Amino acid sequence: QVQLEESGGGLVQPGGSLRLSCAASGIIFSHTALYWYRQASGTERELVAGITSDYNTNYADSVKGRFTISRDNAGNTVYLQMNTLKPEDTAVYYCRSRDYFGIYYWGKGTLVTVSS
Repeated sequence: QVQLEESGGGLVQPGGSLRLSCAASGIIFSHTALYWYRQASGTERELVAGITSDYNTNYADSVKGRFTISRDNAGNTVYLQMNTLKPEDTAVYYCRSRDYFGIYYWGKGTLVTVSS
């Protein structure tokens, strides 16, 4: 059974930083592409960042230069380092995986609130 569990969300002031983690189980992690999505209240879920099995990364324009996605294959974990946070980054952040067969899985999300 595939499980993705996000952690690291919380309340942070504008300009601050957070690091999100997503621990995966039940998948061959090294062969899996991984993504971070977010969904703000009243909006559609959007892709924030992705990292392939060979470490290629991509980012939404709104987070380029501020967010960094990385992966630890030994620990079956993907991270999202978020710096210079803005109130518009407030959302529930979700981890998503795509396995070797093209099957996608979602985590349950972690809430990030950027507010003074």
